[in-house]
Amino acid sequence: MIARSPRSFVGALALSAATLAGTPGSAADLGRALPPAPTAYYAAPVRPMSIVSEVRIGGSVQDPGSAERNTSNINGEILFAKPLVSVDPFWQAFVPRPTAGGSYNFGGRTSYGYLGATWTVDLFPQTLNNIVFLEGFFGVGFHNGVTGPKGLVPPGFNALGCNPLFREAAALGFRITEHWSIMATVEHMSNAGLCVENRGLTNFGGKIGYTF
Repeated sequence: MIARSPRSFVGALALSAATLAGTPGSAADLGRALPPAPTAYYAAPVRPMSIVSEVRIGGSVQDPGSAERNTSNINGEILFAKPLVSVDPFWQAFVPRPTAGGSYNFGGRTSYGYLGATWTVDLFPQTLNNIVFLEGFFGVGFHNGVTGPKGLVPPGFNALGCNPLFREAAALGFRITEHWSIMATVEHMSNAGLCVENRGLTNFGGKIGYTF
């Protein structure tokens, strides 16, 4: 056996200590707590693989105060999942759901399809236990109605002026269960005075919705 002197043993310890001190993962770092990961302001959707958020079907009466009165419609609507989900309920209300829908008139009057965004806000969520909600929609509607001058519009049709039109809608809804809800609706389409004629179209109705 080769005997080592005390001096050699001390020198080896000093060299090991110097090497450990120069290493990024030093002994001091081992006892140091890592800083918490920053919290993302927007979280991933609850169901990232779910593209469709809700489907709806309903009916409406066609503009009761216009030439297209006394006719009715069937309406279908698809609301897609929010692209972003805020961790703050206040800002969550500002993130809309992309929406596509259409309305068919049984009386041969103006039918249309539309694309846009729907904002949903719970009314008094703590008091009403998230049962009552209010909605607003804004987008564009494409129709098969009459766009010519008022003098050339056939009887029973509104002079809509141009195509497409702006579409705004509002709804007051009640959640029956976790998945089912009912809504009273009002919708309006017009060109905001950008065309010569602007009679517009205002319908009143209701919908039932199923949330996935």
